[in-house]
Amino acid sequence: MSKSIQNNIFGSIEDGKHDHKILYTMFERIPIHKNNLLKKTCSILEKGGIIAYPTDTIYGFGCDALNEDAIKRLNSIKQRSSPMSVLCQNIETMLSWVRLPDRQKINAKNKLQPGVTIIAPIKNNIVSKLVMGNKNTLGIRIPDHDFCINLASKYSNPITTTSVNRSGNKPHSDPREIELEFSNEIELCIDAGIIEGRGSKIYKYENSSWSIIRS
Repeated sequence: MSKSIQNNIFGSIEDGKHDHKILYTMFERIPIHKNNLLKKTCSILEKGGIIAYPTDTIYGFGCDALNEDAIKRLNSIKQRSSPMSVLCQNIETMLSWVRLPDRQKINAKNKLQPGVTIIAPIKNNIVSKLVMGNKNTLGIRIPDHDFCINLASKYSNPITTTSVNRSGNKPHSDPREIELEFSNEIELCIDAGIIEGRGSKIYKYENSSWSIIRS
């Protein structure tokens, strides 16, 4: 396990209604089979932290998809501002989020296989608009990975999933490289070894039909 060289620092942001505790930088790289890792990960996300975690394709950056301070911070780390996909624990949850005709819900269900992201219109208040695309759309993934499914099931809000890299750079596959580049900017890397995968295939629902925008 790798400990940070920085202290555990907390701050607060007043938004007129709430006093939010925000976790800044205390980095750890923890093996995926470590006891109580799921609980620790949820605690970090609840405090506005950012994690790097394994999926069935590549490592992903995660933060609470309703926490706009965390989303802005993640966009700053990636050096871009664009829509992000989120984890989903099962088909039933996905169907409860999307705003599609019944026939297209069946199509969405059939397309949302391991290694696939769908982009579809969603209902209000599922995620922050900062991670949504045009016309209230959202990318949704159900990874074929136990940690992702368990995390999405346990955590109260959707969690972002976006490649671990700066915009324009190759995504990292080695958790040691993630630590070297991002240990001063994120709180946790969940180490499942090297993942030599590729980004997910993406289907988008638009103008009453589905199209492949990344194969």
